[in-house]
Amino acid sequence: MNYSELASRIREKQSFLCVGLDSDIRKIPRHLTSEKDPLFAFNRAIVESTASLAVAYKLNTAFYESNGTAGWQSLERTVAYIKESYPDIFLIADAKRGDIGNTSEMYARAFLEHMAFDAITVAPYMGEDSVTPFTRCAGKWVVLLALTSNKGAFDFQFMEEDGEKLYERVLKRSRQWGDACNMMYVVGATKAEMLSGIREIVPDHFLLVPGVGAQGGSLEEVARHGMNAHCGLLVNSSRGIIFADSTEHFARRARQEALALQQEMAALLAAYPFTR
Repeated sequence: MNYSELASRIREKQSFLCVGLDSDIRKIPRHLTSEKDPLFAFNRAIVESTASLAVAYKLNTAFYESNGTAGWQSLERTVAYIKESYPDIFLIADAKRGDIGNTSEMYARAFLEHMAFDAITVAPYMGEDSVTPFTRCAGKWVVLLALTSNKGAFDFQFMEEDGEKLYERVLKRSRQWGDACNMMYVVGATKAEMLSGIREIVPDHFLLVPGVGAQGGSLEEVARHGMNAHCGLLVNSSRGIIFADSTEHFARRARQEALALQQEMAALLAAYPFTR
């Protein structure tokens, strides 16, 4: 999915919602544990109930890897199901890869070719040659970690040299590795006030923004500081949607939570109508 197609989906659905399928086998409704593939059954129900409201799904691979071979099968089945049933949905592998060049090439093949994700999260610490193998995949995206929402972000990301913070240097340097059509950035919603400065560095790129919902980030703040002329935002909510209910009605409740966010997004899109 290219830049204009993603922006078009946002306009059509009046939504920039990304639902995080962080499907923890320990938290899914108990009645699903008798299913042959409980994680897939859970994911399918969540997707069926929210696909009309979301423009993207983000699958955190740790929640599948932790279950060994069965978990990988659940991951692959989920990706195949979404691609077949909802081909207009943008799919992100939240795998946070980043290794030497030939290893990154194998990761790119695994997630962007074999499993056909549209994008993969990548850590920039090892530099250009660990990132560019992903950017060479035609029609695919790198989602580079820039400013994260966890407490440990302050350990390194705010280190400053010559008046420039490390996350700002990552943004500036990585512009040489890709462009707005194949690279987006992770920026945590709990640091929404910093989005204005980030937009000065990367005005056109999409930003993947976790931290809204269970982590307490403000959607309005994110939109006010981070929206660009094409919206340029994918705001992720995981636990607040998928684990809103643990009964047989979990999918219905997930839709209610997703709908509340989508309606807020529609209002924000009207308030900030792609003019900046």
